[in-house]
Amino acid sequence: MDITILGIESSCDDTSAAVIRNTTLLSNVIASQAVHMKYGGVIPELASRAHQQNIVPVVDTALKEAGVAPDELDAIAFTRGPGLLGSLLVGVSFAKGLALAHDIPMVEVNHLQGHILSHFLDLPDRTLPHPDFPFLCLLVSGGHTQIVRVDSPLEMEIVGTTIDDAAGEAFDKCAKVMGLGYPGGPVIDRLAREGDPEAFRFAHPHVDGFDFSFSGLKTSFLYTLRDAVADDPNFIDRHKADLCASLQHTIVEILLKQLVRAAKEYDIRDIAVAGGVSANSGLRNGVAEEGRRRGWRTFVPEFRFTTDNAAMIAVAGYYHYLHGDFSSLDVSPVARIEELM
Repeated sequence: MDITILGIESSCDDTSAAVIRNTTLLSNVIASQAVHMKYGGVIPELASRAHQQNIVPVVDTALKEAGVAPDELDAIAFTRGPGLLGSLLVGVSFAKGLALAHDIPMVEVNHLQGHILSHFLDLPDRTLPHPDFPFLCLLVSGGHTQIVRVDSPLEMEIVGTTIDDAAGEAFDKCAKVMGLGYPGGPVIDRLAREGDPEAFRFAHPHVDGFDFSFSGLKTSFLYTLRDAVADDPNFIDRHKADLCASLQHTIVEILLKQLVRAAKEYDIRDIAVAGGVSANSGLRNGVAEEGRRRGWRTFVPEFRFTTDNAAMIAVAGYYHYLHGDFSSLDVSPVARIEELM
């Protein structure tokens, strides 16, 4: 029997709704918020207001594009956390109202689990490549950097995580110091293609196990700019591409070093990447190159599934639905990953 699920994602500054039938994507609508760009980062209060404006038209458009009426839904999957509490509250509240109005079961989803399970989406015209279990997933975003061992859709273990800052945050903060605007990651990626990745050397952390650290890299980058600009006020403008290329090269090196160590330790050769930073060309190329060198099967999501989107929430909800994991109407959003454990 086919299972049709509406997914709702509102954890940060993108309002998204998607409809899937089993694991096949029927629609995926995203409304982004440009209001944050002038502030250099996401303003939580503005984000939650924008979600309130966007949630109804986004869900309505997703259902219409999929050709599905609310009464035809088998479940509503929603992001419970982690994320910005005010943003999450909009999505959770809307899911409750729609579920109550149409007597539809609800399924809560861990946002990070959704990123990982985006690798199991299919399209109406083709089946996408999927990793086999167990596999390792490098989950890299603005708020999280983790290596996750995935034994089944609902059995995951975090084997490595950042002990301070996330890789995406390092990209954005360093971009801000260079005056590149927000979000800085895509700008660094674009400029890095024109620069020399060996032009500058920045600090590499020494962290036990498979964990990550990026605070020392940010400090090293800041001090490099501070000292160079003191001698040459135009240093950043004259070396922007090389700075971006060197920064990106360093971050990718840090990520791949720990990923390679984990793959050896667990003897796993199916390696996936997920999260917003998985759109970075340096990381995508680096994972592909390591895969060729080490005999991995590598899985990198299509660009539209790298950023926050409801398709990944819907497919995660599908597996929870199969397992009978339903939420009650008194469920509330949670901001931190620890609260979801």
